[in-house]
Amino acid sequence: MTTKEFQLDTHCGYVAIVGRPNVGKSTLMNHILGQKISITSRKPQTTRQQIVGIHTEDKTQIVFVDTPGLHLGQEKAINRFMNRTASAALKDVDVVVFLIDRLQWTAEDEYVLEHVKSVNCPVILAINKIDQIDNKESLLPHIEKISAIRSFDHVVPLSALKGHNLNQLVSIVSGLMPRSLHYYPEDQITDRSERFMAAEIVREKVLRQLGDEVPYDIAVEIEQWQFEGRVLHIHAAILVARKGQKRIVIGDQGSRLKSIGTEARKDMENLFDAKIMLHLWVKVKGGWSDDERALKSLGYLDI
Repeated sequence: MTTKEFQLDTHCGYVAIVGRPNVGKSTLMNHILGQKISITSRKPQTTRQQIVGIHTEDKTQIVFVDTPGLHLGQEKAINRFMNRTASAALKDVDVVVFLIDRLQWTAEDEYVLEHVKSVNCPVILAINKIDQIDNKESLLPHIEKISAIRSFDHVVPLSALKGHNLNQLVSIVSGLMPRSLHYYPEDQITDRSERFMAAEIVREKVLRQLGDEVPYDIAVEIEQWQFEGRVLHIHAAILVARKGQKRIVIGDQGSRLKSIGTEARKDMENLFDAKIMLHLWVKVKGGWSDDERALKSLGYLDI
């Protein structure tokens, strides 16, 4: 047999989605996959860890890596952890998607670009939220300005939320995937455990419902996970830094906590395809976000 007969006809590779906080990285991955894998909210730095989303179509598998937003503030251990996690995602990937927000360009975008400069793989500049740009003619000068700092292999204007040009982005990325066996089964969509996903769903509902009332530093810990017949019982603790925050999360006569639980349970039943009994309570754990040991106990482990 010739060497050609042994050539793989499947392609697979890793794609890091990077950018400053709140540019739409998680929304982009979720809409490409057609399913929510990464939680989203209007608060910056919602994503704290690498989240893998797996897109398999025909003979090509793309393993997207949603990353925390690279940001300048590193005053707490959790911030340093997130920056290390995002930086680590740039190593040993096959493609980088650098996502920016419309015509905005900040010091944190510059910070991300500095990290992107050193990668040795194709880099795609993806300009998000183009549906919100009134003067489309302003796009080209903006692209030229950024490309003068670092040239890009492709530039894709898109809207992650509206789905504009996502097929074009996926097509470009597919064409850059190396020949390889697929890393994951065809029907697998993430490498994260159900316990992790459940904790993230609860955290999303807290962030979305409370907005600026509760600071960024909350966490969720799954304490029990047990099937009883066909019903999955999940016991989760919402960790806050101060007693005042605990009262806010619980709400008047437990109303806020009940609302958080109701919304989280709906998402979990859709994701896990099971009947869920969700039990929530709130704990005060002061200083956890600046405590390396506490971070490790909550699953924030360095890559």
